[in-house]
Amino acid sequence: DKDIQKVLPHSCLGFRDAVRLAIDEINEGKVISTWMDSWEVQSADSDVAKYNQVPQQGVLQNKQTVPLEVNPEEALENIWSIGGRKGWYALEWAWELRGLVDKLCGGVGMNRGRRQDHEIQAGDSIDFWRVVKADKQACHLVLYAEMKVPGEAWLEFKIKNKMLTQTATFRPHGVIGRIYWYAMQPFHFFIFTKMARKIAGAMRNA
Repeated sequence: DKDIQKVLPHSCLGFRDAVRLAIDEINEGKVISTWMDSWEVQSADSDVAKYNQVPQQGVLQNKQTVPLEVNPEEALENIWSIGGRKGWYALEWAWELRGLVDKLCGGVGMNRGRRQDHEIQAGDSIDFWRVVKADKQACHLVLYAEMKVPGEAWLEFKIKNKMLTQTATFRPHGVIGRIYWYAMQPFHFFIFTKMARKIAGAMRNA
């Protein structure tokens, strides 16, 4: 150690100090990347840009269009804060259950959280979603599902002309994929309807 000091003078942090510093940086949102930021989609060809265009052909969709009850800036912050500690604005127990099922099926589950509480960039993970487009100036966020599903799924948010458009898009893989989508329809109705309304500020106290 003395020989190293002669060549490269340095001081080392103790274990407790290193852990304390790491926790402080996480709490202050200073961590640039974490283990959860690796891009691991179910496709062999994994590329963020490949998924940022949501398909319109051969897909099933749940689209919610809601007038904003708050100013666009507040609604945009609601979108940019989604997931992680903030949650998904509707039926949190259902999201947790879906994450548990995903873990049991060998998926990533809901325990990845998110890198920062209020900032998003392409490539970030948000629970079992991957951010493939995050354009705050254009008020446009696109998430791609990394959960185990018989198909491919996107969740998209747009704000324009004081209207929120929230679209869940699913490209099924065969008959099983279609059965999955329609079996989930009752949950989709309640979850996506309430989520859109809360983001738009129509259910502030709900």
